[in-house]
Amino acid sequence: MPTQIRIQLMKNFAIYIDEIKVDQLVEKSRKGVALMEILILSRGQSVSNFRLMSALWSEEKSSNPENALKTLVSRMRALLNQLIPDLGGCIVAERGSYSWKCLPGMTVDVYEIEEILSALESGKEDGQDRDKLFERLMNLYGGDLLLDSDQNEWALAQATALHNRYLEAVYAYLEDLKQREDYDSVINVCRRALEVNNLDDRLHMDLMSALIKTERSNEAMLQYKYVMHLYYHYLGVRPSDNMQEFYKQIVNSGKTLDLNLESIRNELIESNAQKGAFICEYMVFKEIFNLQMRNLERLGSTMFLGVIMVGKIDGSVMDPIRQDNIMQGLTEILRQNLRKGDTVSRFSPTIIALLLPMVNYSTGHLVMERIKTRFYQKYPNCSVAFNYRIGPLSSEKKEVEKAKAIGLVE
Repeated sequence: MPTQIRIQLMKNFAIYIDEIKVDQLVEKSRKGVALMEILILSRGQSVSNFRLMSALWSEEKSSNPENALKTLVSRMRALLNQLIPDLGGCIVAERGSYSWKCLPGMTVDVYEIEEILSALESGKEDGQDRDKLFERLMNLYGGDLLLDSDQNEWALAQATALHNRYLEAVYAYLEDLKQREDYDSVINVCRRALEVNNLDDRLHMDLMSALIKTERSNEAMLQYKYVMHLYYHYLGVRPSDNMQEFYKQIVNSGKTLDLNLESIRNELIESNAQKGAFICEYMVFKEIFNLQMRNLERLGSTMFLGVIMVGKIDGSVMDPIRQDNIMQGLTEILRQNLRKGDTVSRFSPTIIALLLPMVNYSTGHLVMERIKTRFYQKYPNCSVAFNYRIGPLSSEKKEVEKAKAIGLVE
């Protein structure tokens, strides 16, 4: 007998014999692998023939499914015995059912993960023992249960439950690390957990917060921009308010207190050298909007709010990658064709908001029509509808209520 037989079910199915991966099973019988997966995940419990037939031939018609199941079991036993003598005996036949029985020394990753999660959830482990358990968990959980395997629909509920337990363990461990002020470990854990769930806001924000704590604001900003790109580019949705709010924390973390008037003046002059409209994150746009609203009545000036919406002419959903490319191109058109006093921000995956001070209805519409012309010059025959709205803002209550309705004012 070999020194070790290891079965992997996390992310995909694999058998390792003395740490050498054998792929013959997957290549020769994918349905047979699915049979093994069902039996192994039942943890020694009998699985009825009816359940196996329903799972393995759910979309296929067979004149004799019971005979097909017997043939599949016989074939899998033979394949397993080719790998190791007596390995086929792990598939145990019972009356009207089958089960899986591990050989001595055989390990299954999902079994170990469940044991580790139970130990962590009990709260009995602490200190170095807890650290070791969690490190082992991170090594084993390289992806969700049978994520890349065929015919895994029957495992979705179990995979979801295990995924949720894993995340709860990660959250609890991160809180422990933060109490210890071990922010380097927080960064490491977040990055590894994000490889499993790349759309978890809490993990992204914990990562950015730890980067700020370790004076790595530039990395935090890169992470923030990556998350924004992820939401807009791949999901086509607007990030959560909490995620957008994090932008101000990153910006503030990179500032140092300097009361030297000359250095402040030089910094302002340097930032003023940028040409065209001011392109900013949405949270900065909100701050500028609220500041302008406070000044409208005092200064007696006018400010117009513009909204540009793009979408397919037929109303169907646009491909996220193409949509993101068009929105980036539109943003650049706005930067080049608006004035330095104008402010532009992406409000949602398909909407851009603009603040246009010192214009009236006539000039405001001329501005928007000019942008529309530039847009279709850059994207001729693109089958994309360019729609806009523009209107004045004042400090009156009704205007404030309008702004609240679209999330500009708290």
